[in-house]
Amino acid sequence: MTAPPLAEVRSRFARDILARAAVDDPLLLRAFSRTPRERFLGPGPWRVAGPDGYRLTESDDPRDVYVDALVALDASRRINNGEPSAHALWIHVLALAPGDRVDHIGAGTGYYTSILAELVGGRGRVEAFEIDPALAHRAREALAERANVVVHAESGLGRALPVADAIYVNAGATGPDSAWLDALAPGGRLVFPLTGEDGFGGMLKIVRADGDRWPASFVSGAAFVDLIGGREHPTESAVSAAFRRGGTRDVRWLARDGASRDADWLRGEGWRLTG
Repeated sequence: MTAPPLAEVRSRFARDILARAAVDDPLLLRAFSRTPRERFLGPGPWRVAGPDGYRLTESDDPRDVYVDALVALDASRRINNGEPSAHALWIHVLALAPGDRVDHIGAGTGYYTSILAELVGGRGRVEAFEIDPALAHRAREALAERANVVVHAESGLGRALPVADAIYVNAGATGPDSAWLDALAPGGRLVFPLTGEDGFGGMLKIVRADGDRWPASFVSGAAFVDLIGGREHPTESAVSAAFRRGGTRDVRWLARDGASRDADWLRGEGWRLTG
C-alpha cells in the first residue's frame, strides 16, 4: 500500500491533536498542518516516548513523528520535543492574533516557535530564547526561513525582555520571573509551567491588568524539565505542597502588592497566587 502524502499526514495529525486538546481553532489547525515537525528533530530514526520509555522508530520516514507523543531531542538529558496536544491547548489560550509580539522562553530546537510564528504572521515577531547552545544552533538552522523569528542563545530570565503581547515558557519554574511580568504589554498573556521538586505542577496563565492584581488561572497540569536559573529551592517544596493540597481551581489572581493573606494559595518573592 502506498503511504499517504506527507501533507495529508500533517493535516490528519493537526486535526487529531486539536481534537485531543478539545480546541476549536482554525488558525492553530492551519499552523500545525503547515509545520514540518521532522525539521526540528534531527535525522531519524527517532526516539518516541511511550509508557515504557523511549522506542526507536523503525525507519527515518518522517510520517513516524506525527504522533501525539514526546520525541527525544537529547534522550540522555530527557530533553524532548513536547506532547503536541498539550502544546496545542497552551498555545490556544495565549489567544494570539496576527501582528502579535511573542517571547518564547525555552525554545528548544524551535518546533513550537515555528507554530507561534505561523500564528502571528509576517506582521508579528517571535523572540526565542534557548540557553543550551547546541539546541539554539539547531533552532536557528531549522527556523532560517522564518523572517519573523529571532533566536537568542541565552537565558530568558532575570533580564529585560522585548515587550510582548504573549510570553510562552517551556521549562518549569517555581514562580513567574519579574522580567516576564514586566515585559508584558497591557493585556499581555503569560503562560508558564509552575512546577515543584519533582518537575510536576500546572500550566499557569496570567494576564497583565491595571493595578497590582492580575487575572490568573491554571490551564492544565504540566510536567517539564527545570528552567535553568528559574528554581528557588525554598519555594520548590512550597509549590509541591500547594499542588498536593489541591485547590488550583480557586486561584483567580496574581498579586504583586507585597501583602500576605491566609487565603493565599501560594506565595513567592514579590508575588502571591490567591482566590
